Amino acid sequence: MIFRGLWNVPFITNAYLVNASLLRSYDSTKLTFSLPNVDADMAFCYSLRDLDIFMYVSNRVDFGHLINYETYEVTRAEPDMYQIFENEQAWEEAFIHPQYHENFNPEANPKQPCPDVYWFPIVTRKFTKALINMMESFGKWSSGKNEDTRLEGGYEAVPTRDIHMNQVGWERHWLYFLQKYVRPLQEHVFTGYYHNPPRSLMNFVVRYRPDEQPSLRPHHDSSTYTINIALNEAGKDYEGGGCRFLRYNCSVVDTQVGWMLMHPGRLTHFHEGLLVTKGTRYIMIAFVDP
Repeated sequence: MIFRGLWNVPFITNAYLVNASLLRSYDSTKLTFSLPNVDADMAFCYSLRDLDIFMYVSNRVDFGHLINYETYEVTRAEPDMYQIFENEQAWEEAFIHPQYHENFNPEANPKQPCPDVYWFPIVTRKFTKALINMMESFGKWSSGKNEDTRLEGGYEAVPTRDIHMNQVGWERHWLYFLQKYVRPLQEHVFTGYYHNPPRSLMNFVVRYRPDEQPSLRPHHDSSTYTINIALNEAGKDYEGGGCRFLRYNCSVVDTQVGWMLMHPGRLTHFHEGLLVTKGTRYIMIAFVDP
């Protein structure tokens, strides 16, 4: 249980909200941050008490959160994206889609654009823009050729122009994302399949462009199930694109930013990436439980 209130306290450290005009009305020689053998916080609070100025702690309003500077990496292109462990509540508020929890509403049927293909709102536009920026700032897109030194065997059967999560130091964060936000959706729609935690060795962002790699030939994924998150907007950022499931002659082309497609990987869902005719299309892919 969380109690909301306002408390009079004798000592405050780290964070202050101070009315400067009030402090200016007191003798500056008596209001000090420096006392012998006392740190600055203790000296300041001692001075306030000596002047009969009351200090308060309040949690009636959420003003924000404190950053742990030991883990906040300002050298990263998007340091907030890496705070999923240290500031989880703030991370979720910023990056998880506001309709995510509605996915589990028993009165709402999951969107199913093709047989056994499910569609969920999962992340915000802030997340998708940040992930694109992380990848473009890193900039080392693969060649799109079969030879790939990033893989254990050095060979990719169905290559794409991509950057892996571990290349930008976000593999551990992504696996936690799979565990907390993707796995419950998988268990919700693929009833009876349970794997906790989910395993995923291939986690990457793909870039499709007419002058690079505009499409992807038909293939099966090396996964039990695959997720595909749209990172930018069809019809605005690019034209064409989408995913076609050949067995069902069913295509998903009207993708929505921050929504995730989930479908079986092997055997049943032979699919292809449709041609991007203009602009740049970005998608986030994970092959789960290979």
